[in-house]
Amino acid sequence: MTLLKARDISVTDGRDTLVQPLSLALRPGRALTILGESGSGKSLLAQAILGTLPKGLHASGELHVGDVALDPARPRGNRALWGRLIAVLPQEPWLALDPLMRAGRQVEETHRMVAGSADARAATARDLSELGLSGAGARWPWQLSGGMAQRLAFAAARAGGAPITVADEPTKGLDADRRDDVLALLQRGLRDGGGLLTITHDLDLARGLGGDIIVIRDGCAIEQGEAAKVLADPSHPYTRRLIEADPARWPPRKPSVPGAPLLGARDLVVSRGGRALFDPQDIDLHRGEVMGIQGPSGCGKSSLGNALLGLLPVAGSVWRDPSLPKVAFQKLWQDPVAAFPRRLRLGQGIDDLVALHRLDASEVAPLMARLALRPELLDRLPAEVSGGELQRLALLRALLLKPAFLFADEPTSRLDPVTQAETFDLLTGIARERDMAMMIVSHDASLLRASCDRVLRLPDQPPAR
Repeated sequence: MTLLKARDISVTDGRDTLVQPLSLALRPGRALTILGESGSGKSLLAQAILGTLPKGLHASGELHVGDVALDPARPRGNRALWGRLIAVLPQEPWLALDPLMRAGRQVEETHRMVAGSADARAATARDLSELGLSGAGARWPWQLSGGMAQRLAFAAARAGGAPITVADEPTKGLDADRRDDVLALLQRGLRDGGGLLTITHDLDLARGLGGDIIVIRDGCAIEQGEAAKVLADPSHPYTRRLIEADPARWPPRKPSVPGAPLLGARDLVVSRGGRALFDPQDIDLHRGEVMGIQGPSGCGKSSLGNALLGLLPVAGSVWRDPSLPKVAFQKLWQDPVAAFPRRLRLGQGIDDLVALHRLDASEVAPLMARLALRPELLDRLPAEVSGGELQRLALLRALLLKPAFLFADEPTSRLDPVTQAETFDLLTGIARERDMAMMIVSHDASLLRASCDRVLRLPDQPPAR
């Protein structure tokens, strides 16, 4: 029995073929994982199957969901399957969540209207509890951390009880414990006889899911087979490179020589809803220094950085070098999709930045090359590029301003291991070249250990005082 069968699925933009013809099958109780670098076509393949390709892109091939035959070139017919036969876990939770509906209501609505649950409220409470969101049901999406928003989108998508799940980077931005929680939920769906298609660059998730793997590069399937065999003994050089780029294998960073003081904080506390997110912190950061911030999702890592940038009210004191302009203190946002105007082409946004701050436009092209960004991406809208490409474009925008301090909030959570390693080499190299201080938020202890001079670990909740 096959739950979903796709044959010779391809994607074009009218001129170029972005995904070469590719076939796959989803079977009950077995996972299929698509691995590949950012911009390789992984998400486009999933969107072609779902019928959600961006405007201007076209799919072809054959698609069967159970006994239902669908035409990828005419995707409107796919919509009747969403939620009922196919659950979609999107890469960008902010695009999936209703900003005007509280968190619990979004899950409850799916239980009631899609699954027809007799007690949607109890089912919602159970779902939120299993994902560590018991206290988040009354919050708005904008009050959630990136990891919490990801888990909420997961709960809402799965609430309909669909037998097939398509998960696009389901563990992006989650700490190891929460990643294991998501893995357990995905595995539970498999034990119930469901089918799972996962798009990811998380090698630990791919190992945990087992089943089969297809490795994609530049829109082509370059290797496929059983997950255990492919990950233990890959045959293609790129697959070997992907596995070897795991942060746990990175050489440790050579300690920097701290320069002049750049910013600091004394007894810094950020509160939300009357509760302190972390205990009072004393922080000193110098030019050229790279500091890591680690801790579970929702512990206040992003809020700490925002407080240092002056974006949040705080208790305690914050000092920033008064000789520097405000633009010298920059942030790389955790969710780049929320940091780009949806209807403004990316190149126009860069041009506007250059004009506004009187920057040297000739620096754009070489920096794009260092970030492995193709020039044609500037002609597209934010929704027309991959999450990894959008994150690197956000980094391009920040670096053009030559900041003295960069707060990088999960800067590589959307990047495959190879691109992640290259991006961190670039970031730490630029920090040395420009004597720039950085504060990096990440759930990955190995990544921070290899990249930072020191790491501040925030607990889940501050101890009672």
